[in-house]
Amino acid sequence: MTIPISHFPRYKLAHTPTPLESLPNLSRYTGNQNIYIKRDDCTGLATGGNKVRQLEFHLGQALQVESTAVLVSGALQSNMVRCTAAAAAKLGIECHIFLYDKAGLQSHKHRKSGNVLLNGLFGANIHDYPKESSDDEIDQAMKDKAFELRERGHKPYIIQSSTTHSPYGALGYVAAVEEIVVQLKKTDIQRATLVVASGSGTTQAGLIMGATASDGIEINIHGICVRRTKALQQGRLIEILQGIEILLKSPGLVKQEDISLSDDYLDSAYGGLGKRTKKAIILGAQQEGILLDPVYTGKAFSGFLDLAAKTDHKDQALIFIHTGGFPVIFAYEDEITGNS
Repeated sequence: MTIPISHFPRYKLAHTPTPLESLPNLSRYTGNQNIYIKRDDCTGLATGGNKVRQLEFHLGQALQVESTAVLVSGALQSNMVRCTAAAAAKLGIECHIFLYDKAGLQSHKHRKSGNVLLNGLFGANIHDYPKESSDDEIDQAMKDKAFELRERGHKPYIIQSSTTHSPYGALGYVAAVEEIVVQLKKTDIQRATLVVASGSGTTQAGLIMGATASDGIEINIHGICVRRTKALQQGRLIEILQGIEILLKSPGLVKQEDISLSDDYLDSAYGGLGKRTKKAIILGAQQEGILLDPVYTGKAFSGFLDLAAKTDHKDQALIFIHTGGFPVIFAYEDEITGNS
């Protein structure tokens, strides 16, 4: 069984397939010899990450309607915004990004380095909003800018993060599951749990949907919450999954019990760097040469390592989906080095 997505417009951006690698040093550290990492930090565009796979379908839609400008919003150090700015530069279309500081960090490095620096380098038009701005206010600001762009003769395309809009980006991770299955079939692995940071929910939802058709291999998806509680994130995932089913015209593919989440690694708040996350970042770097960020992958990797150490996975693989985001490290230099 395969999930039909080939008819959706898609603009090739990602360097795929990304590597599926073992973690020998961390296998010794955790005592689990069956742990792996899917290197979606190696998708290529603008330092890579999961957003590149998602953007292939968003920009496929944009190009189909001949858009000449793209608008996107996100947190100050948003990876989605950075990748969108890079993709727009590659396509030669105008890009407007709407940023607000959800983490509330005021250091110069947080506000000027990392993804913020790259956004400017890619030539994006940057619109800043205060932390207190609501999602509705940001959405309205994008709509107002889109109206202004139309008045100037542009055809704007808005990448919406709301669960009420069609989740085209999730199709990138429906396709990614097919890629992972092909890689696993070259091994003796018959069962696998994929562990992923769960923020917007788009990546996890795509993986869950893709896993319903993981031909010949049993795949489960476990999300590590990085922004919302488990209860809130589950509701968000249900809405996204329902949106995917509408896109695919295939209702009832996913059951509520297919959603697995943990909110034990949230630290103090969204974007906050706690001791466990910092430890996971250092372990990834010093044990395997892997770069993890404080907002998403560091938290998820902390949960992944705990799962590896506490659970008997002799009969199945535990695979960390590395969703990228390493430019954010530079915004947290003081917190990571202990100089804050």
